[in-house]
Amino acid sequence: MSATIAQSIDALCKEHGIDRELVIEAIKDAVRAAARKHFRSGEDINVEWNPETGIEIFSTKKVVEQVVRPATEISVEEARALSGEDVEVGDELQIPLSVTKRVVERVTHRDTEISLEQARRITRDEQITIGDLIEVPIMPEELGRIAAQTAKQVLLQKVRDAVRQNIYEQYVDRVGELVSGYIKRFERGDIIVDLGNVEAILPRSQQVRGEQWSQGERIRAVIHKVYSPKEAKGPQVELSRTSPVLLRRLFEMEVPEIYDETVVIKGIVREPGERSKVAVASNERDVDPVGACVGMKGSRVQAIIRELRGEKIDIIEWSEEPSIFAANALSPAKVNQVRITDLERKKIEVIVDEDQLSLAIGKRGQNVRLAAQLVGWDIDIKSEAEIKREIARQMGAMMLAGTEVPLTALEGVTPATASVLAERGIKDLEALAAASVDEIADYLDISFDEAQALIEAARNVVAARNEEAAREQRAATAQEEAVEQGVETVSAGDDAAADPTAQGYDEAVETRPPFIAEEKIRAEDSADPVALTEADPMTVDELMLQELDAGRDLRPDVIVPAPEITSSEAAVIERQAAAVKEERVGAASLASEDEEKQDVPSRGATE
Repeated sequence: MSATIAQSIDALCKEHGIDRELVIEAIKDAVRAAARKHFRSGEDINVEWNPETGIEIFSTKKVVEQVVRPATEISVEEARALSGEDVEVGDELQIPLSVTKRVVERVTHRDTEISLEQARRITRDEQITIGDLIEVPIMPEELGRIAAQTAKQVLLQKVRDAVRQNIYEQYVDRVGELVSGYIKRFERGDIIVDLGNVEAILPRSQQVRGEQWSQGERIRAVIHKVYSPKEAKGPQVELSRTSPVLLRRLFEMEVPEIYDETVVIKGIVREPGERSKVAVASNERDVDPVGACVGMKGSRVQAIIRELRGEKIDIIEWSEEPSIFAANALSPAKVNQVRITDLERKKIEVIVDEDQLSLAIGKRGQNVRLAAQLVGWDIDIKSEAEIKREIARQMGAMMLAGTEVPLTALEGVTPATASVLAERGIKDLEALAAASVDEIADYLDISFDEAQALIEAARNVVAARNEEAAREQRAATAQEEAVEQGVETVSAGDDAAADPTAQGYDEAVETRPPFIAEEKIRAEDSADPVALTEADPMTVDELMLQELDAGRDLRPDVIVPAPEITSSEAAVIERQAAAVKEERVGAASLASEDEEKQDVPSRGATE
């Protein structure tokens, strides 16, 4: 029996790579739990492993003069009978757990009977005969089915904990190491990778967007994190393909100069699946760090790009000077000038040509963002044209303020050049802007392109001055109009304050037509004396018949308002009608006066 258990222990240790002592301790704990569940007598049960006999179960009892708790105590007489006369009160004895069995010729009940041959082998007493009662030590297989199931569960749990602890101790010091495995299965977007002796997990957060994998495919990744047995129930080893450490390990594997530290990687930034930037430096003057990483015809870096499924990699040379490092980091764009604008806040201004601006910024700002992360400074990119426009605006503002701007303020104009132009009558920017290309080229003995550039620079300054002057003029005009409107508003406010009847007019104007200053009331319900009709309502046909009979217009001068018109609207209509009537009366009176004047001379002539 002991040989079978020993073989099982060895196989278990070899399969899971755990220590033999850990397995033995797990078996002892499992048997102890099973024995306690089987007896339920409160005894202090201990289990020991004997390489010859196998598992032995004991009950620890304390030697006392008078037994009060039989489960945990034993009398002095019984203890001395079992272990000799040297036993004293207070000692603890390991007494094998046993059961009483009858010696029989043929065993029919294993729990209460034992064969003669087995009894003589256990007790090593040849005087035992059939019918005797002997104390037989309890074997683990005799603990019962429920106890055996308990032992199995405890053993599996102990072995599982030992395996997980072994995995943690094996991989906790390997974080950042490049490992290779095969994709075993997919679980809710996560990838389970078989590393040979352990399963690792590649979570979705550590996967590169756009990469497609299939079951059984080989995969490379770095160990990103190792969880302790208490932190994770699933795989303890977490892998990553988005970490910059992966790119570093691939370079170390492909570039021998990096592995032996002739070339040093100073920094790596990545946007996984799209672009990476690697800053390298050489410890030896004769070794080109960038060329060593690129390899012959790009063989080394191409192998890394294939492993990363087409991710673009920019290899740049590291420099201690931030301006030089920033210019290199913006590769593949070509930089004209780098200026440190704020040393404390680490801000850099980079100037590039107009055609290099989009390349320096990159797709959605990717290139400048990665460069800023690599350098550790904030990078502001401007084009040459933008800088020239800004300088022209500043010089135009100076000219507008009355400050004299010399010709030497323009780029490319030296004091000697300015003196030559002054001799020809060109002493300021306006004169230079008005000159022709042929004249400037002849005066300075330069090419037409250079002459055109000088004239354009002067014209830009003059145009900026004129634009600034026009802007100031517009601002002054707007301010004057605002002041005038403010005066009118104040006077209107004074009038409103003087006339109490005007209160509420502004609110009415905001919500309704100007002449409506009260709630809508039907004309027939209004308290104002508004006439609804002058006579009984008549149809249009009846009115036309009366006009034909009378030979004149019978339509009333007072306009009859509709019932839906409000009282205020009706009052306005009546006032308009009264004004029309007054005009008619005035016109009639003027006509009569003219007739009288014409009649007076005619009467005089007659007389």
